[in-house]
Amino acid sequence: MGFDLALDLPVPHVRLAASVCREDGGTRVYDRPQQFAVECANPMPVVLDETFAWRANYLSSLAWVKLVHPRIEFEGVSSMAERVDLYDSAYTNYGSDVYRQVRMETYGEDFGQTSWVTTEESREIPKRLDLKPNSSVLEVGCGSGGYALYVAKTVGCRLLGLDVNAPGVHNANQLAAARGLAARVHFEQCDASKNLPSEDKTFDAVFSNDVLCHLPGRSNVLGEMLRVLKPGGRMLFSDALVIGGMLSHEEIAARSSIGFYVFSPPGENERLIEQAGFRDIHVVDTTDSAAQIAKRWHQAREKRRKELVAVEGNRSFEGLQGFLSCVHNLTTERRLLRYLYCANKAS
Repeated sequence: MGFDLALDLPVPHVRLAASVCREDGGTRVYDRPQQFAVECANPMPVVLDETFAWRANYLSSLAWVKLVHPRIEFEGVSSMAERVDLYDSAYTNYGSDVYRQVRMETYGEDFGQTSWVTTEESREIPKRLDLKPNSSVLEVGCGSGGYALYVAKTVGCRLLGLDVNAPGVHNANQLAAARGLAARVHFEQCDASKNLPSEDKTFDAVFSNDVLCHLPGRSNVLGEMLRVLKPGGRMLFSDALVIGGMLSHEEIAARSSIGFYVFSPPGENERLIEQAGFRDIHVVDTTDSAAQIAKRWHQAREKRRKELVAVEGNRSFEGLQGFLSCVHNLTTERRLLRYLYCANKAS
Protein backbone atom coordinates (compact mmCIF):
# COMPACT_ATOMS: atom_id res chain seq x y z
CA MET A 1 0.00 0.00 0.00
CA GLY A 2 1.41 3.39 -0.96
CA PHE A 3 0.55 6.60 0.88
CA ASP A 4 1.75 9.88 -0.59
CA LEU A 5 2.52 12.44 2.14
CA ALA A 6 3.72 15.27 -0.10
CA LEU A 7 2.51 18.53 1.46
CA ASP A 8 1.96 22.04 0.19
CA LEU A 9 2.39 23.32 3.74
CA PRO A 10 5.93 22.77 5.06
CA VAL A 11 6.64 21.42 8.52
CA PRO A 12 9.84 22.41 10.33
CA HIS A 13 12.02 19.80 12.02
CA VAL A 14 9.26 17.23 11.94
CA ARG A 15 9.09 14.24 14.25
CA LEU A 16 6.52 11.63 13.31
CA ALA A 17 4.30 10.03 15.90
CA ALA A 18 2.65 6.94 14.46
CA SER A 19 -0.23 5.08 16.04
CA VAL A 20 -0.91 1.86 14.12
CA CYS A 21 -4.46 0.59 14.52
CA ARG A 22 -3.91 -3.03 15.47
CA GLU A 23 -4.34 -5.05 18.65
CA ASP A 24 -0.78 -4.54 19.86
CA GLY A 25 -0.61 -1.02 18.45
CA GLY A 26 1.01 1.79 20.38
CA THR A 27 2.63 5.13 19.69
CA ARG A 28 6.25 5.45 18.60
CA VAL A 29 8.19 8.55 17.65
CA TYR A 30 10.57 8.66 14.69
CA ASP A 31 13.10 11.33 13.77
CA ARG A 32 13.01 10.48 10.08
CA PRO A 33 10.22 9.32 7.76
CA GLN A 34 12.41 6.46 6.58
CA GLN A 35 12.44 4.96 10.10
CA PHE A 36 8.67 5.15 10.17
CA ALA A 37 8.36 3.40 6.81
CA VAL A 38 10.61 0.56 7.95
CA GLU A 39 8.70 0.11 11.21
CA CYS A 40 5.36 -0.07 9.42
CA ALA A 41 6.59 -2.43 6.72
CA ASN A 42 5.26 -5.34 8.76
CA PRO A 43 2.38 -6.00 8.91
CA MET A 44 1.34 -2.94 6.90
CA PRO A 45 3.87 -1.41 4.48
CA VAL A 46 3.73 2.37 4.02
CA VAL A 47 5.68 4.35 1.44
CA LEU A 48 6.57 7.90 2.41
CA ASP A 49 7.10 10.20 -0.54
CA GLU A 50 10.60 11.71 -0.76
CA THR A 51 9.07 15.14 -1.37
CA PHE A 52 7.60 15.07 2.13
CA ALA A 53 10.97 14.21 3.67
CA TRP A 54 12.65 17.01 1.74
CA ARG A 55 10.03 19.60 2.59
CA ALA A 56 9.84 18.55 6.21
CA ASN A 57 13.56 18.92 6.75
CA TYR A 58 14.23 21.94 4.58
CA LEU A 59 11.38 24.40 4.87
CA SER A 60 9.88 26.03 7.96
CA SER A 61 6.75 28.09 8.24
CA LEU A 62 4.08 25.98 9.89
CA ALA A 63 4.37 24.50 13.36
CA TRP A 64 2.23 21.38 12.99
CA VAL A 65 0.42 19.10 10.61
CA LYS A 66 -1.98 16.27 11.13
CA LEU A 67 -2.95 13.79 8.45
CA VAL A 68 -5.49 11.06 9.05
CA HIS A 69 -5.62 7.79 7.12
CA PRO A 70 -8.35 5.18 7.76
CA ARG A 71 -5.83 2.88 9.44
CA ILE A 72 -2.89 5.04 10.51
CA GLU A 73 -2.70 8.44 12.14
CA PHE A 74 0.33 10.60 11.42
CA GLU A 75 1.11 13.63 13.53
CA GLY A 76 4.11 15.88 13.00
CA VAL A 77 5.01 18.29 15.76
CA SER A 78 7.56 21.06 15.47
CA SER A 79 10.20 21.51 18.13
CA MET A 80 9.75 25.29 17.94
CA ALA A 81 6.16 26.31 18.70
CA GLU A 82 3.24 24.13 19.75
CA ARG A 83 -0.28 24.93 18.69
CA VAL A 84 -2.12 27.25 21.09
CA ASP A 85 -5.88 27.31 21.61
CA LEU A 86 -7.36 30.81 21.41
CA TYR A 87 -10.75 30.59 19.74
CA ASP A 88 -12.33 27.49 21.32
CA SER A 89 -11.55 28.65 24.86
CA ALA A 90 -12.61 32.23 24.13
CA TYR A 91 -15.95 31.24 22.60
CA THR A 92 -16.74 28.39 24.99
CA ASN A 93 -16.06 30.66 27.97
CA TYR A 94 -17.71 33.72 26.45
CA GLY A 95 -19.98 34.30 29.45
CA SER A 96 -17.26 33.80 32.05
CA ASP A 97 -16.59 36.84 34.25
CA VAL A 98 -12.82 36.54 33.93
CA TYR A 99 -12.95 36.49 30.11
CA ARG A 100 -15.37 39.41 30.12
CA GLN A 101 -13.00 41.37 32.37
CA VAL A 102 -10.09 40.66 30.03
CA ARG A 103 -12.07 41.90 27.03
CA MET A 104 -13.17 45.06 28.81
CA GLU A 105 -9.63 45.87 29.91
CA THR A 106 -8.22 45.09 26.46
CA TYR A 107 -10.73 46.91 24.26
CA GLY A 108 -12.70 49.20 26.57
CA GLU A 109 -15.90 47.55 25.33
CA ASP A 110 -17.07 43.95 25.24
CA PHE A 111 -18.14 42.52 21.89
CA GLY A 112 -16.75 39.07 22.69
CA GLN A 113 -13.90 39.99 20.35
CA THR A 114 -10.61 38.16 19.77
CA SER A 115 -9.22 40.52 17.13
CA TRP A 116 -6.97 43.58 16.81
CA VAL A 117 -9.91 45.93 16.20
CA THR A 118 -9.97 48.94 18.52
CA THR A 119 -13.20 50.43 19.85
CA GLU A 120 -12.65 53.43 17.59
CA GLU A 121 -12.29 51.19 14.53
CA SER A 122 -15.40 49.23 15.59
CA ARG A 123 -17.42 52.43 15.54
CA GLU A 124 -15.95 53.53 12.21
CA ILE A 125 -16.70 50.33 10.29
CA PRO A 126 -20.47 50.94 9.84
CA LYS A 127 -19.66 54.44 8.53
CA ARG A 128 -17.00 53.14 6.14
CA LEU A 129 -19.53 50.62 4.82
CA ASP A 130 -22.24 53.32 4.58
CA LEU A 131 -24.71 51.10 6.44
CA LYS A 132 -28.36 52.10 6.72
CA PRO A 133 -31.41 50.55 8.43
CA ASN A 134 -32.43 48.85 5.18
CA SER A 135 -28.95 47.44 4.49
CA SER A 136 -28.30 43.71 4.19
CA VAL A 137 -24.85 42.88 5.61
CA LEU A 138 -22.53 39.84 5.64
CA GLU A 139 -19.75 39.34 8.20
CA VAL A 140 -17.16 36.73 7.27
CA GLY A 141 -15.66 35.35 10.48
CA CYS A 142 -18.22 36.51 13.04
CA GLY A 143 -16.74 34.64 16.01
CA SER A 144 -19.10 34.75 18.99
CA GLY A 145 -21.31 37.33 17.27
CA GLY A 146 -20.98 40.23 19.67
CA TYR A 147 -19.81 42.79 17.13
CA ALA A 148 -22.36 41.74 14.50
CA LEU A 149 -25.13 42.20 17.07
CA TYR A 150 -23.74 45.63 17.98
CA VAL A 151 -23.81 46.66 14.30
CA ALA A 152 -27.35 45.35 13.78
CA LYS A 153 -28.68 47.05 16.90
CA THR A 154 -26.89 50.35 16.28
CA VAL A 155 -27.74 50.65 12.57
CA GLY A 156 -30.97 48.65 12.46
CA CYS A 157 -29.79 46.53 9.52
CA ARG A 158 -30.14 42.83 8.73
CA LEU A 159 -27.00 40.75 9.11
CA LEU A 160 -25.72 37.24 8.41
CA GLY A 161 -22.59 36.10 10.25
CA LEU A 162 -20.44 33.18 9.13
CA ASP A 163 -17.76 31.35 11.09
CA VAL A 164 -16.09 27.93 10.98
CA ASN A 165 -16.01 27.66 14.78
CA ALA A 166 -19.06 25.74 16.07
CA PRO A 167 -18.97 27.04 19.69
CA GLY A 168 -18.72 30.59 18.36
CA VAL A 169 -21.73 30.21 16.05
CA HIS A 170 -23.79 28.50 18.77
CA ASN A 171 -23.01 31.30 21.20
CA ALA A 172 -23.80 33.95 18.58
CA ASN A 173 -27.28 32.58 17.84
CA GLN A 174 -28.01 32.31 21.57
CA LEU A 175 -27.00 35.96 22.02
CA ALA A 176 -29.18 37.04 19.08
CA ALA A 177 -32.20 35.32 20.62
CA ALA A 178 -31.48 36.67 24.11
CA ARG A 179 -31.23 40.23 22.79
CA GLY A 180 -34.35 40.00 20.66
CA LEU A 181 -32.46 40.32 17.38
CA ALA A 182 -32.95 36.82 15.94
CA ALA A 183 -35.44 38.13 13.36
CA ARG A 184 -32.75 40.34 11.79
CA VAL A 185 -29.48 38.61 12.69
CA HIS A 186 -28.56 34.99 12.01
CA PHE A 187 -25.31 33.05 12.26
CA GLU A 188 -24.20 29.96 10.33
CA GLN A 189 -21.23 27.64 10.53
CA CYS A 190 -19.33 27.86 7.29
CA ASP A 191 -15.82 27.44 5.88
CA ALA A 192 -15.47 30.81 4.17
CA SER A 193 -12.48 29.60 2.13
CA LYS A 194 -15.05 27.68 0.10
CA ASN A 195 -17.97 29.24 -1.80
CA LEU A 196 -20.13 31.50 0.34
CA PRO A 197 -23.65 30.14 1.01
CA SER A 198 -25.51 33.09 -0.54
CA GLU A 199 -26.96 34.01 -3.92
CA ASP A 200 -25.38 36.56 -6.23
CA LYS A 201 -26.00 40.24 -5.44
CA THR A 202 -27.48 39.57 -1.98
CA PHE A 203 -25.70 42.06 0.31
CA ASP A 204 -25.16 45.80 0.42
CA ALA A 205 -21.95 45.34 2.42
CA VAL A 206 -19.48 42.59 3.35
CA PHE A 207 -16.82 42.88 6.03
CA SER A 208 -14.27 40.70 7.82
CA ASN A 209 -12.18 41.66 10.85
CA ASP A 210 -8.75 39.96 10.98
CA VAL A 211 -10.07 36.73 9.45
CA LEU A 212 -8.86 36.52 5.83
CA CYS A 213 -5.32 35.82 7.07
CA HIS A 214 -6.69 32.49 8.41
CA LEU A 215 -8.14 31.42 5.05
CA PRO A 216 -6.37 29.76 2.13
CA GLY A 217 -7.18 30.96 -1.36
CA ARG A 218 -7.61 34.70 -0.81
CA SER A 219 -8.32 35.32 -4.50
CA ASN A 220 -11.33 33.00 -4.29
CA VAL A 221 -12.53 34.56 -1.01
CA LEU A 222 -12.41 38.07 -2.48
CA GLY A 223 -14.12 36.84 -5.64
CA GLU A 224 -16.91 35.37 -3.53
CA MET A 225 -17.27 38.63 -1.61
CA LEU A 226 -17.66 40.47 -4.89
CA ARG A 227 -20.17 37.91 -6.16
CA VAL A 228 -22.54 38.21 -3.20
CA LEU A 229 -22.39 42.02 -3.16
CA LYS A 230 -25.02 44.08 -4.91
CA PRO A 231 -23.78 46.57 -7.54
CA GLY A 232 -22.37 49.57 -5.67
CA GLY A 233 -21.91 47.50 -2.51
CA ARG A 234 -18.96 48.01 -0.18
CA MET A 235 -16.33 45.59 1.11
CA LEU A 236 -13.98 45.94 4.08
CA PHE A 237 -11.40 43.65 5.67
CA SER A 238 -8.31 43.93 7.85
CA ASP A 239 -5.06 41.98 7.65
CA ALA A 240 -2.55 41.95 10.52
CA LEU A 241 0.01 39.78 8.69
CA VAL A 242 1.50 42.07 6.08
CA ILE A 243 5.28 41.62 6.14
CA GLY A 244 7.12 44.81 6.98
CA GLY A 245 10.62 43.58 7.80
CA MET A 246 12.87 40.63 8.56
CA LEU A 247 11.23 37.65 10.31
CA SER A 248 12.90 34.54 11.66
CA HIS A 249 11.37 31.10 11.27
CA GLU A 250 10.92 30.96 15.07
CA GLU A 251 8.94 34.21 14.99
CA ILE A 252 6.78 32.98 12.13
CA ALA A 253 6.10 29.74 14.02
CA ALA A 254 5.22 31.63 17.22
CA ARG A 255 2.97 34.07 15.35
CA SER A 256 1.26 31.10 13.66
CA SER A 257 0.84 29.06 16.84
CA ILE A 258 -2.93 29.55 17.18
CA GLY A 259 -3.81 28.15 13.76
CA PHE A 260 -3.47 28.44 9.99
CA TYR A 261 -2.09 31.77 8.75
CA VAL A 262 -1.17 33.40 5.46
CA PHE A 263 1.50 36.13 5.51
CA SER A 264 1.27 38.74 2.74
CA PRO A 265 3.98 40.83 1.08
CA PRO A 266 3.35 44.59 0.86
CA GLY A 267 0.95 45.47 -1.96
CA GLU A 268 -0.36 41.93 -2.45
CA ASN A 269 -3.77 42.60 -0.91
CA GLU A 270 -4.27 45.65 -3.10
CA ARG A 271 -3.36 43.59 -6.17
CA LEU A 272 -5.78 40.80 -5.24
CA ILE A 273 -8.60 43.22 -4.42
CA GLU A 274 -8.22 44.87 -7.82
CA GLN A 275 -7.88 41.52 -9.55
CA ALA A 276 -11.15 40.36 -7.98
CA GLY A 277 -12.94 43.29 -9.62
CA PHE A 278 -13.25 45.85 -6.83
CA ARG A 279 -12.63 49.54 -7.39
CA ASP A 280 -11.88 52.68 -5.33
CA ILE A 281 -9.49 50.87 -2.99
CA HIS A 282 -8.67 52.72 0.25
CA VAL A 283 -6.01 51.51 2.71
CA VAL A 284 -5.48 52.57 6.36
CA ASP A 285 -2.41 51.63 8.44
CA THR A 286 -3.62 50.39 11.85
CA THR A 287 -0.38 48.70 12.99
CA ASP A 288 0.15 50.89 16.06
CA SER A 289 -3.35 50.13 17.34
CA ALA A 290 -2.78 46.39 16.94
CA ALA A 291 0.43 46.64 18.96
CA GLN A 292 -1.40 48.38 21.80
CA ILE A 293 -4.21 45.80 21.83
CA ALA A 294 -1.68 42.96 22.03
CA LYS A 295 0.02 44.66 24.97
CA ARG A 296 -3.22 45.35 26.87
CA TRP A 297 -4.53 41.85 26.17
CA HIS A 298 -1.35 40.29 27.54
CA GLN A 299 -1.41 42.50 30.64
CA ALA A 300 -5.12 41.88 31.31
CA ARG A 301 -4.58 38.14 31.17
CA GLU A 302 -1.45 38.32 33.33
CA LYS A 303 -3.41 40.10 36.07
CA ARG A 304 -5.82 37.16 36.11
CA ARG A 305 -3.25 34.41 35.73
CA LYS A 306 -4.60 32.21 38.54
CA GLU A 307 -8.21 32.26 37.29
CA LEU A 308 -7.24 31.70 33.65
CA VAL A 309 -4.82 28.88 34.39
CA ALA A 310 -7.63 27.13 36.28
CA VAL A 311 -9.72 27.23 33.08
CA GLU A 312 -7.07 26.84 30.36
CA GLY A 313 -4.29 24.92 32.10
CA ASN A 314 -0.80 26.30 32.52
CA ARG A 315 0.43 25.11 29.13
CA SER A 316 -2.31 26.85 27.15
CA PHE A 317 -2.12 29.98 29.27
CA GLU A 318 1.63 30.35 28.75
CA GLY A 319 1.29 29.53 25.07
CA LEU A 320 -1.23 32.30 24.52
CA GLN A 321 0.82 34.77 26.55
CA GLY A 322 3.81 33.96 24.36
CA PHE A 323 1.69 34.47 21.24
CA LEU A 324 0.52 37.90 22.45
CA SER A 325 4.07 38.92 23.32
CA CYS A 326 5.17 37.92 19.84
CA VAL A 327 2.37 39.98 18.24
CA HIS A 328 3.27 43.01 20.35
CA ASN A 329 6.97 42.81 19.54
CA LEU A 330 6.56 42.30 15.80
CA THR A 331 3.97 45.05 15.38
CA THR A 332 5.77 47.53 17.65
CA GLU A 333 8.92 47.04 15.56
CA ARG A 334 6.75 47.20 12.39
CA ARG A 335 8.11 43.92 11.10
CA LEU A 336 4.50 42.79 10.80
CA LEU A 337 1.93 45.38 9.76
CA ARG A 338 -1.84 45.62 10.02
CA TYR A 339 -3.90 47.35 7.35
CA LEU A 340 -7.60 48.04 6.86
CA TYR A 341 -8.79 47.71 3.25
CA CYS A 342 -12.00 49.21 1.85
CA ALA A 343 -13.30 48.96 -1.72
CA ASN A 344 -16.50 49.14 -3.77
CA LYS A 345 -18.20 46.96 -6.35
CA ALA A 346 -18.99 48.84 -9.54
CA SER A 347 -22.58 50.09 -9.82
